[in-house]
Amino acid sequence: MTNSRTMRVLQAVAGMVVLAAGWQILSYVFSHYLFPPVPEIISRTIEVLITGSLLVDVLLTAGRIFGGLFGAFILGSILALVIGQSKTAENFIAPVLTFFQGIPALSWVVFAIIWFHGIEFRVLFIMVMTTLPAFTFQILDAFRSMSKDLFEMTMAFRPSRWTLFRFLIVPTIVPGILTAWKVNLGNAARVVVVAELVGATGGVGYQLLRQQQLFDMAGAMAWTLQLVLFVLVVQQTINAIENWALRYRAVSERAM
Repeated sequence: MTNSRTMRVLQAVAGMVVLAAGWQILSYVFSHYLFPPVPEIISRTIEVLITGSLLVDVLLTAGRIFGGLFGAFILGSILALVIGQSKTAENFIAPVLTFFQGIPALSWVVFAIIWFHGIEFRVLFIMVMTTLPAFTFQILDAFRSMSKDLFEMTMAFRPSRWTLFRFLIVPTIVPGILTAWKVNLGNAARVVVVAELVGATGGVGYQLLRQQQLFDMAGAMAWTLQLVLFVLVVQQTINAIENWALRYRAVSERAM
């Protein structure tokens, strides 16, 4: 198990080293404003992390991502519960969510600008609307993956609602919920940049727009890496929670 994890880490590091080496080679071939050297990108990235006024923009974007995801998760859980309890509700709600799922993030940005004045509410609205369908469908699928035989066996013991929820429903839906968070986290990180590019006065998207206006590729890469690092840290945190919450599950040697 330890050797397998070490090998995965080494392979991941090797892949990133090859990518960095390829970029560095391109920096020798092309002008630095197109492909800045890797040390310069690393230096600018560290500068953002250690400069308080710049780090505030990273934290602002992180807060917007979490706010949108929590809002979409709560609404999605409610909708999934309603759909799971009523076929009629599913016939009404599911097509609407599918319709919303087909609307591009940029369209939601345009709608938000036309409908609302406050920047923060615009971003929250965009984040919720772009991630709500995925949360709803993924939580609903997790709920429906519950074994019918196991449910009937559990009901034979006449458990209370709390006992049923705690010992059957939660272990069944938690893996799906954690997967939904990991999937939607990446989507939210991409959407928030689009939302911040139009009208926002702070955040990673706003800073990326400034770097584009200055033709500063090193700065653009540094701010992009802030989002990448944020997503990686949060995903690893979710993985740790998943390993702890689902530690009872048997894991095959191949998967480990």
